[in-house]
Amino acid sequence: MELLKRKIDNYLKDWKNNPERKPLIVKGARQIGKTESIRAFAKANYESVLEINFVLQKKFRAIFNDGYEVDTIIRNITLLEPSWKIIPHKTLLFFDELQKCPDCATSLKSFCEDGRFDVICSGSLMGIYYEEIESNAVGFKEDYDMHSMDFEEFLWAKGYSQQQIDSLYAHMLHLTPFSSLEMDTMMDIFRDYMTIGGMPEVVKTYIDNGHFGGTLKIQRQLLKDYEEDITKYAKETDKAKILAVYKHISTFLAKDNKKYQITKVAKGARNREYVGSVDWLKEAGVINVAYCLNNAELPLKGNYDANNYKVYYHDTGLLIASLDEEAQEDLRANRNFGTYKGAIYENVVGEMLIKSGYEGLYFYKHDNPSLEMDFFVRDTNSLIPVEVKANDGATASLNNLIDWDSYPDIRYGIKLGYKNIGWNGKFYTFPYFLAFLIKRFLKEKQDYDALGSFPFASFER
Repeated sequence: MELLKRKIDNYLKDWKNNPERKPLIVKGARQIGKTESIRAFAKANYESVLEINFVLQKKFRAIFNDGYEVDTIIRNITLLEPSWKIIPHKTLLFFDELQKCPDCATSLKSFCEDGRFDVICSGSLMGIYYEEIESNAVGFKEDYDMHSMDFEEFLWAKGYSQQQIDSLYAHMLHLTPFSSLEMDTMMDIFRDYMTIGGMPEVVKTYIDNGHFGGTLKIQRQLLKDYEEDITKYAKETDKAKILAVYKHISTFLAKDNKKYQITKVAKGARNREYVGSVDWLKEAGVINVAYCLNNAELPLKGNYDANNYKVYYHDTGLLIASLDEEAQEDLRANRNFGTYKGAIYENVVGEMLIKSGYEGLYFYKHDNPSLEMDFFVRDTNSLIPVEVKANDGATASLNNLIDWDSYPDIRYGIKLGYKNIGWNGKFYTFPYFLAFLIKRFLKEKQDYDALGSFPFASFER
């Protein structure tokens, strides 16, 4: 099958066209398509490509033993493979499975200063100690965070053109409701995206077959692979804790408040004892973490409780694959996504926000008065609550956060659900499938606001 189109494709082209480019590290969880994308880019853009996999080709781990000067490294590579062509300014060195050779990261400073060869590194985030890489190569590399396929990439895989996707955004920007045909079609595709997720092998199987057959088997193998990687790469003293967090994600998402409570996993355990385990999985790209804000106000960073959090799968298809057989049957046959306490919709919206460029996820829960909000984002001047509705229920918390004077940073909100586009003077209503466009929408809305020309938007409190 033809290689799936990915957003990294354009990034790599821009990187190559930048005369000031530095060695590039492509970060991301395993099996999200890093190697395939880099390999296709390399083949199309370089006269000579040297691909070294530090897992499959262990002998190359020794090329840095004599030091980090570029000439020394190149000499050692040609000692091991004398037939390889290494042409200055026309060669890409692609170092894959970086986690197996930390010395490679140390060499990036030399490659950056030398400038004769382009370098791209990649590898599973599990086992890569980026703190060490940062200290060794700070200022001499650039990073690209890659994820499994987002909804826009999924639409590309389904055959939708960029013009058609831009049309979705035009509806959003101009607050033009979709027709019933548009709405039903896009929601059907979105439900498929939730079910199979964005792992490339799963998406390819789905596109090739035209149905879900074979996808669940691949997804469950991916879940097992992640568990094996935890066992392989985590420190011996941390393995049990990390596995305990990972294996219980769906258990807590099924609860009403979805808060992750370690005390329910390990008797007598304290959340602070497991923060490192949560951070490990987050850095590995396997989970997304939403932290509870101390106060519903700006700024977001530093204004949250590190011990009060929700844990989501980085790929909603893997969340669904982790459920029991009965839930699988209901979800795949009846597409009944609202039965799981709204967790599936929350998971996919959190995933879409992260994939669209938000650095972190935040929520809010206050018992007195009773207020709860699924997510928060922001523009330059405002804190924006984002409510995710699994059904068309009441929006008391959203209204109160906007109306009450005790939350001056909140001027308007966003409600996501199985609802058409709308604006009621207080919050925007968007269908779930537009969540991947929220960041772009808020940026352009802000630009329009500066000119006083945004449709239907007045936020005087």
